[in-house]
Amino acid sequence: MEEIDEKLLDILKILAPGTVFRDGLENILRAQTGGLIVVSDKEDVLDLVNDGFKIGTLISPAKLYELAKMDGAIVLDQQAENILFANAQLIPDPTVKSSETGTRHKTAERVARQTGELVIAISQRRSIITIYKGDSKHILEDIRVVLVKANQAVQTLEKYRSVFDQALTNLSALEFEDLVTLSDVVTVIQRTEMVLKIQREIEKYISELGSEGRLIKMQLEELVNNVKEEGVLLIEDYISQELEEDASDPEEVLESLTDWSSGEILTLNTISKALGYRGSVNALDETVSPRGYRILRKIPRLPMPVIENLVEQFGNLQSIIRASVNELDDVDGIGEVRAQAIKDGLRRLRDQVLLDRHI
Repeated sequence: MEEIDEKLLDILKILAPGTVFRDGLENILRAQTGGLIVVSDKEDVLDLVNDGFKIGTLISPAKLYELAKMDGAIVLDQQAENILFANAQLIPDPTVKSSETGTRHKTAERVARQTGELVIAISQRRSIITIYKGDSKHILEDIRVVLVKANQAVQTLEKYRSVFDQALTNLSALEFEDLVTLSDVVTVIQRTEMVLKIQREIEKYISELGSEGRLIKMQLEELVNNVKEEGVLLIEDYISQELEEDASDPEEVLESLTDWSSGEILTLNTISKALGYRGSVNALDETVSPRGYRILRKIPRLPMPVIENLVEQFGNLQSIIRASVNELDDVDGIGEVRAQAIKDGLRRLRDQVLLDRHI
């Protein structure tokens, strides 16, 4: 998928199928009249407007279509709700660089770069809609093409989610057996990040699909359910002592990984360094022990403050597993009933993950 600048995402929602604005653009596209539309009522934009007709009316698909029959630009307000001018001549600074060749698209790009505002050019001959925002440019694709790409991305996400779930199950089994290495941990974090990266790509498609993307959105929500939460708890379990003492936020660590390129995410050493460990190959073979946040979170009706008390009291998951009911009972917020529930919950989880690992 073409890389879309983050600042264009909100614009794609404004222009999504089902909106009044998009319906108007589609009418212009089908009529093959071409068009130039500026979405801003800021002073620096209005200073570029010369001549034309002052309109001052609510936007509608029919009005946009009729006004686009004239050669000049249409100027809308900042919310794209009202038409301010029609048949306007835009006079941007000619020294502003433009890579476009056609007069309409060259003007659109220069106005967008000069003002930083949203400008839309509709090609008369090529039947495409191009949006400009500052230095960013994006061509709106046919909805059928976007739907195909979105469905392909969902299929890819399903495969990655399956791999993520299996890696997480294997890690859980190793945690109960106290056989975890740093390589096992960073591999699961890698799988987490790959799922989240595909999620963001699909969210861009959903923004562009508008009302046509409802089913894709439902599928996405189901496929990424709990992935980020698992990733945060995983980092909280294994972040190095030094970073923990520096009060590093696990969620911020996960977010920082999200900004990495796919190549960096595929390198396990870089992920281990982000967790505060040495980045050497040998470091990945080091044995590590989870604090227990992620596994304990799976026990029903066990609040996070109680989990934090358990980790603070015992230090790691293995110590919590070996603790007796009386020792658990001594922890703040845990009575005898809850202590027994924790023992039973850990035993059930252990049996389940050991079974799932071999399925």
